[in-house]
Amino acid sequence: MGTNSSAVAEATLGLTSAPVDPLRYDGHTADESESTGIICRFVPDGARVLDVGCGTGSMSKLVRDLRHATVIGIEPNPERAGLARQRGIDVHVGVLNAQTSATLGDFDAVVFADVLEHLEDPAATLRTARSVLRRGGVVVASVPNVAHWTVRWNLLLGRFDYQPVGIMDATHLRWFTRRSIHSLFGAAGFTVQTYTVSAGMWMPEYNTRAPWRWMAPDSRNRAIIAGVRRWPGLFGCQHVVRATVSGQ
Repeated sequence: MGTNSSAVAEATLGLTSAPVDPLRYDGHTADESESTGIICRFVPDGARVLDVGCGTGSMSKLVRDLRHATVIGIEPNPERAGLARQRGIDVHVGVLNAQTSATLGDFDAVVFADVLEHLEDPAATLRTARSVLRRGGVVVASVPNVAHWTVRWNLLLGRFDYQPVGIMDATHLRWFTRRSIHSLFGAAGFTVQTYTVSAGMWMPEYNTRAPWRWMAPDSRNRAIIAGVRRWPGLFGCQHVVRATVSGQ
């Protein structure tokens, strides 16, 4: 999460061939195979939800509408926050910390939709999230799977190339395996209740790499989903978890 577009562009100089678009993550759907659909399923119905790093509000709107939730967003980028407000989301411009959390109230769920990987200290932010959770509340999060077959293949070829979007997004500071995401939540005082992976059928590599690019879209998507079910650690694009405060 950057504070503004120019800061993000500066941070990615030399990592990508062109500056990353601060509005690149938008247009989310409720596809049950993808992270946004899974997150919606993991959020309790009728919950009061804090969407941390809510971006343009695309995800927030899905949670609000599909889960009959009251959603409060917090977003450091004013441009993205403005778009979220246009979607009817109550957004606070800033980051989640001890100061801002004291002004937000209590929540049944805190959502980190592809946010923790952008943070220098994700465990500290998760601990802050504990302070705004009601008893029995949940944290729902998605993070990139660094063990995805695309990353493994590139490493075999000696490549670790950043991209404008996706697992190798040039603004990511952290990547996760199944074991490390469980370890992160445990260190922050949470117990992972539910774990799954997303399919990532939207990933650009499926349109550019053989044999995927030769397949009809429907056949390709069925093959990807079958791969996710059989080898989640290899084909899962994102780890998605629902966690509660340990001991509750």
